[in-house]
Amino acid sequence: MSAGPWKVAVLMGGWAAERDVSLSSGAGIVKALEERGHDVVAIDLGATPAEGRDLPAKLIAANPDVVFNALHGVPGEDGTVQGLMDIMGFTYTHSGLVTSVIAIDKQLTKQHLVPHGIPMPGGRIVACEELFAADPLPRPYVVKPVNEGSSVGVAIVTAEGNYGNPIGRDVKGPWQEFDELLAEPFIRGRELTVAVLGDKALAVTELRPKSGFYDYEAKYTDGLTEHICPADVPAEIAEAMMAIALKAHRLLGCRSTSRSDFRWDDERGLDGLFLLEVNTQPGMTALSLVPEQAKYLGMSYGELVEAIIADALASKAAGGSKR
Repeated sequence: MSAGPWKVAVLMGGWAAERDVSLSSGAGIVKALEERGHDVVAIDLGATPAEGRDLPAKLIAANPDVVFNALHGVPGEDGTVQGLMDIMGFTYTHSGLVTSVIAIDKQLTKQHLVPHGIPMPGGRIVACEELFAADPLPRPYVVKPVNEGSSVGVAIVTAEGNYGNPIGRDVKGPWQEFDELLAEPFIRGRELTVAVLGDKALAVTELRPKSGFYDYEAKYTDGLTEHICPADVPAEIAEAMMAIALKAHRLLGCRSTSRSDFRWDDERGLDGLFLLEVNTQPGMTALSLVPEQAKYLGMSYGELVEAIIADALASKAAGGSKR
């Protein structure tokens, strides 16, 4: 496939909790591609599963050279849409079916990465009913949905009993929305992230929320979180994070781009560094971290979008599998 211009279908929206983020990512991608002379078709998956059933017809009508997958969460990040596009024979950006199934599930990700030496927090999956009887771990600990992104549904249960002791059944929290949650020890310290593009770790960014923790609101509300790129951390910590992010990207079989999120207990040095999760569909909004790191390295937003597409097309041309 030539360097373009390409006909690109940008897939966005969907009914996950991150719908608005996906629409914002998609709008930015469409604008950048149009400005660079590509033929672009924007496709909103729809706000409900019923609307999404039209996706095959929309893809056939668009007949693109490549689909830019700008969906976040289920069903665009969990292998569902990837499997559909595999069956229909469309080339698409980002990771394939198997990688997507593993990476969206935080417990499966641990099972895949920890045996290879990737440091990740311990913990276990708990039925929410258990939380109303006793703590699954010593406080403080974190509970989060197993397969949501963007810190959706994350709660930190503190020693002071901020949700009750035990957690109150009627207290607002993810236990009211999910049947089971992943419980992990709380890691004090700093929030950091590393993007990978192609086969290169880009940079380390530190995220400093102005209040609370780096939750969904802090991620996507302008002014609530300070981004420090490159992060002011010791060189050995930055090098370790970039090496871990690239290793995790390769072990999971990620394609095009991914983003690895870390917590670092700066009182413990390298022993305090933990990978939390790998995002196979990182955001592409004005506040998103992959474009920010690419910009730090001298790559414009439009160049980043084209690089992601070029990676997908090159993999297809080389006969590479979409894992």
